[in-house]
Amino acid sequence: MHAELICFERSCRARYAITAVLYNCPQCGGLLEATYTGTMPAAEDLKRTWRARRLDNSPLEQSGVWRYRELFPFLDDYRHVVTLREGNTPLLDAPIAARYGGLGRLTFKHQGFNPTGSFKDNGMTCGAAQAVRLKMQRVACVSTGNTSASMAAYAAAAGLQPVIFIPHGNISYGKLAQALEYGARTLQVEANFDQILALVRVLAERLGIYLLNSINPFRIEGQKSIMVELMDQRDWRVPDWVVLPGGNLGNTSAFGKALREMKALGLIDRLPRLAVVQAEGSAPFYDLMRQPGGARLRAVGHPETLATAIKIGDPVSWPKAIEEVTASGGVVEKATEQEIADAKAQIGLCGIGCEPASAATLAGIRKLVAAGTIDRDADVVAVLTGNVLKDPDYIYRYHTGQLKDPHGETLASTYGNQPIVVPNDPDRIAALLG
Repeated sequence: MHAELICFERSCRARYAITAVLYNCPQCGGLLEATYTGTMPAAEDLKRTWRARRLDNSPLEQSGVWRYRELFPFLDDYRHVVTLREGNTPLLDAPIAARYGGLGRLTFKHQGFNPTGSFKDNGMTCGAAQAVRLKMQRVACVSTGNTSASMAAYAAAAGLQPVIFIPHGNISYGKLAQALEYGARTLQVEANFDQILALVRVLAERLGIYLLNSINPFRIEGQKSIMVELMDQRDWRVPDWVVLPGGNLGNTSAFGKALREMKALGLIDRLPRLAVVQAEGSAPFYDLMRQPGGARLRAVGHPETLATAIKIGDPVSWPKAIEEVTASGGVVEKATEQEIADAKAQIGLCGIGCEPASAATLAGIRKLVAAGTIDRDADVVAVLTGNVLKDPDYIYRYHTGQLKDPHGETLASTYGNQPIVVPNDPDRIAALLG
């Protein structure tokens, strides 16, 4: 297979070598994506190959990303691969969450089961492999948490130096702790995510550091595997809807690209509809999708949400995301802080749990079902992007009635589960429990 980078803008479509260190098209500034030409095995042959690889104990085949490498053949040597056995994340039925959302049945694809606890590992294994291939020494990212944890782990595994830039005071300690533990050089910048990304792009070019945010096209290639694995787990039966949170919109871009490519190869017979859910205080993509065709995204200067993983006011992948949502006949919804917090508590009652941003999916489903956009008997898969332990302070504050929104207003502990202080007295405890 021949791999190259191509400009995503339809009016440009400039092409570049797959080894070019580029994040945007030098000619028009558009986003880049990896494309492949050549002969691909037949769909049924691919399905058999991928299923057989589950029985192979070699690191490449034990990865739930690289197992599907025929769909992103950008490497010339798989010895460049850096794997922590990422992917392999489960599909979980959630009857309590389904009832809360108004559905007969709901399945979660839980990316929080990844090595560092989020979907970022699916993309980071590919981004790190490309960095090794290019003989880079340092890699960098801007992060509100999950990206930094993932990049630090994969950089450490690859022998690279990770440099992380985070908004000062705007990160969950559960996520920051991971980056510190994996040895990342961590810089807390007094600016928001979007401002820091512009800063880091200047520094990356000046210092020869490889940037591993979702603007990196190889991150998107790895995140495609989430949809491929999902379809494999469902024996290639396509759901009616795939619902996901929307932050920087890299997953929206990756999921849409994967689904279109699988349909073109005959692996699936139709596209599921994509539903992207944003937090109300950080919803520029939601606003864009309600504008006339041809409108451009208007950034939110000061995004506000407790769901820090999607607290992004100027998502770089919006041009790709709008095409993927439109191509699938999808929708974009938004959810309030209260709706996200309550949905998160309901996911917890399923014995599953997730980080706050993940719960935007169920909050959005509840609204979309109530509006009649999603049928009550629809086959729906919601993607949970991060582990329940990513933001434990949020959980404690919600259940004890201390969780405040970004404006300082206390959220209702609708489904609170407050711990109770009891004396060291078996009779009184027995009476309480009885």
